[in-house]
Amino acid sequence: MKERLFIFILLTTVTLNAFSQVDPKSLSTRKDSVKRSLPSPLDSPPFPTSEWDGAPLIGIDATAPVYPLQKALGLTKTKLRIYGWIDPGVNISSSKTSNAPTSYDLIPNNVVLDQVGLKFDLQPNTIQTDHISAGFLLTTIFGTDYRFTTAKGYFSDQLLKHNNKYGFDPAEIYGLIYFPKIADGMILKVGRFISPADIEAQWATDNYLYSHSLMFTVDPYTFTGAQATFKLGSYWQLEVGVHAGNDVAPWSNSASINGLLMARWVSKNNNNSIYGGINSLGAGKYKNNHDDLQMVVATWGHRFNNTVHMMTEVYYMWQKDALVGGTVIDGPPQPFFKGVGAGNPIPGYANALGAVNYFQVKLSGADYLSIRNDYLNDAKGNRTGFATAYSSHTIGVVHFFNPYIRIRPEIRYERAYANNVTPYDNGVKKDQYSAAADLIVRF
Repeated sequence: MKERLFIFILLTTVTLNAFSQVDPKSLSTRKDSVKRSLPSPLDSPPFPTSEWDGAPLIGIDATAPVYPLQKALGLTKTKLRIYGWIDPGVNISSSKTSNAPTSYDLIPNNVVLDQVGLKFDLQPNTIQTDHISAGFLLTTIFGTDYRFTTAKGYFSDQLLKHNNKYGFDPAEIYGLIYFPKIADGMILKVGRFISPADIEAQWATDNYLYSHSLMFTVDPYTFTGAQATFKLGSYWQLEVGVHAGNDVAPWSNSASINGLLMARWVSKNNNNSIYGGINSLGAGKYKNNHDDLQMVVATWGHRFNNTVHMMTEVYYMWQKDALVGGTVIDGPPQPFFKGVGAGNPIPGYANALGAVNYFQVKLSGADYLSIRNDYLNDAKGNRTGFATAYSSHTIGVVHFFNPYIRIRPEIRYERAYANNVTPYDNGVKKDQYSAAADLIVRF
């Protein structure tokens, strides 16, 4: 453990020196002078996003900044963006072998490579209203976090058959077409995309904290299908879609047709946003050892002032004839994840209720404090393998050293509440304490 911690500190020192001479003004990614939408409600930096939930947003310049990789390739004059990030992390935990059901920082008392991400990103021009515009997004990751984004049918044998510690996942692969004359603008997204309506994000660069809430851990990560987003005036967007189910490719034998219907509203003063609806609705029947989660979800964002804001999310999920523990991993057990093989059948419906609140305080142009409180009731053990309610409580501080490097230390406590249920540390503990941090280096 000491050797791994030394490597993490050494990597931190080297990268800070390498990127120390950067203009902090280049952190800003949103050009509010070029848009036909409301001004950004949040400051980014230091927050990971400047907008309320509800991507894609129509009527803003969504083009990413020019990062060092793009400059090194000599492609600064194209609208195509090529960029990525490296995200190693370390944690100290009261558990010895596994932090599960905590996600992302899964392996206790260890330094791991959570994510290496690479994006090829071309955004359509949705500010103009006179011509059709097209774009695409391809995001690939390598690291331990592939375990949580993997979808059956996309190189999924790494996890579902082999239970590998590290793996690769092409988690976003979609095209975008913008039609300016439909409503006040419409974007059609086709391919594999991130499940809508989460406060938390799959990518380290877009998330408030290093770790994730328990309720985020067990909900859908990606869909493959089509989604149409309609701009309806200045305050509303509507999303209508169809997909093959959560975390599964359409060509897989576990795919099922699901519908999606979401709406996003922002108040006139931009201090409140509500985004929610039906994330998945179909047969809802567990199929060929894979989940088919049905989900209704809502998020509420509230800005108290320019310094303090909070985000709250609630969901309800269900499916029929599921197994304890959900989707089956058939690979050999690993010390950090021993819950392989099929769990016991759950007759009828299995459901889960989740809620999370994020409370953020901007400390400076490069720092913020985040407090997260999270509740998950996995009533029949379908999502975590243990029939119990949980809570987790996390406090973290995020600091930007410069536009491309940030560190996210945090402390966390979580526990299960059912009598005689011990889900932590491979089934021997009722609760868990941890301190963790990751280092994000964008390139």
